Amino acid sequence: MLYKSIITLSFLLGNGAFALVHPGMLHTDADFMRMKAKVDADAAPWITGWNTLTANSHSSNTYAPSPQAIVYRGYDGTHPENYSKLYNDVHAAYALGLRWKISGDDSFADAAVKILNGWSSTLTAIRGTSDAALAAGIYGYQFANAAEIIRSYSGWAAADQTRFKTMLHDVFFSINHDFLVRHNDAELDHYWANWDLCNMASMLAIGIFNDNTTMYEEAITYFKSGLGNGRIDLTVWKLYTVDGVVLGQCQESGRDQGHATLDFALLGPLAQMAYNQGDDLFGYESNKILAGSEYTAKYNLGEDVPYTSYTNSDVTQSVISNASRGTIRPAWELIYAHYHDLKGLDSKYTGQMRDLVNSESGGAEGGGGNYGPNSGGYDQLGYGTLAFRLE
Repeated sequence: MLYKSIITLSFLLGNGAFALVHPGMLHTDADFMRMKAKVDADAAPWITGWNTLTANSHSSNTYAPSPQAIVYRGYDGTHPENYSKLYNDVHAAYALGLRWKISGDDSFADAAVKILNGWSSTLTAIRGTSDAALAAGIYGYQFANAAEIIRSYSGWAAADQTRFKTMLHDVFFSINHDFLVRHNDAELDHYWANWDLCNMASMLAIGIFNDNTTMYEEAITYFKSGLGNGRIDLTVWKLYTVDGVVLGQCQESGRDQGHATLDFALLGPLAQMAYNQGDDLFGYESNKILAGSEYTAKYNLGEDVPYTSYTNSDVTQSVISNASRGTIRPAWELIYAHYHDLKGLDSKYTGQMRDLVNSESGGAEGGGGNYGPNSGGYDQLGYGTLAFRLE
C-alpha cells in the first residue's frame, strides 16, 4: 500500500517541466481537419475508410457498453475471462469519437461519453494471470486515445473527465509502471518485446491525457534506454543492408509473425503519439523503426530476409519463424504515411504490406470488429486509411 501511495503521489503530480499538447496522441486538430475535408470531398481512398468505419457496429450511436468492476485476462483458476467486454467498448469509444469529429453529429460523442463514464465509474482492477499486463497496456493506450478525441466535447463534464483520469492512473498506469520496473520478477529478457511496447504506449498515452510529464518522460526514456525488450535496440536488434534497403531483424522474428507484426502495430502508435508531442521516435537511431518495419513487411509479403540466430534466457531460435506468415493487421498505413509521405523515405515493403492489408480489407484498413471476434483483431485501433493516409 505504501508503494502504491508513493507512486500515486509522484505520478499524479508530474514534474511540470513542459506543457503537453491536446489533442496530441494519435491525432491532432490538423489530422481531423484533413479527414473531414477528404470525406466531404468524397475523395478516395479516405471515403472507403469512412464507409468502413460507419458500417462497423462499434461506431453506432446506439452502441450499449458493458462496463465491468474487475476485468480478467488470463484464467486464474477461479474467474472466467471477461476482457472482451473491455476491448469491444474501447474500440467503440474510439470509433464513435472519429465519427463525431468528422461528421459533427453530437450523438456520436454522447455515445462515446456513455462508454467512458460507464467504465470510469465501474472499473476498479485488471486481474487474471500475468496477461493482465497485456490488457493494461493495449487497452490502456487505446482507451486514453478514445478519451483524447472526446476531451474537447462540451458534453463530457469536467468531473467525469477527472474520474476517467483517475481510473487511467489507478487501474492501467499502476500496472504499466510496475511491469516495466519489475517484469513480474522474471529475467529481463523473458518477456517478448510486445509486452514492454504496449505498456510503454499506455504509459505515454496516459501521461498525455493526464497532463503528467513524469509518466510521459518515463515512457520516452524506456524506449531509448529501458532494460527490457521494448528498448528499441532490443526490439530491432540486428541490421542488414540488402539491395540498398536497411532491414532490421526483430526480437520476435523467430517466434511467429503474428507477434512480429504486433510489435509494429504498437511501435507505430507509440512513435506517432510522441511525434505529436514534439519527440521524433520515428527518426531515432537513423529510423530504426522503419528498418524493422521493412524487414517484417518484406518477410510477410513472402520474400526472403536474412536472419541471425536469436538467444535469450528461455529460447534459442536458429531460423526465422514462418508461423502466421502473412498476418493481416491494420497497422501499416500509419508507418508508411510518416516515413514515405511525410519524410520522403523509401518504405517500399511497408507500402506493399499496407496495400496487401487494404486489398484484404475491402480497400481500406478496418478497425476492431473487422478482423474477427478474438483479441488479436483488437490489438490495434486501425482505420489508418481514413486517419493517417496523407496522399
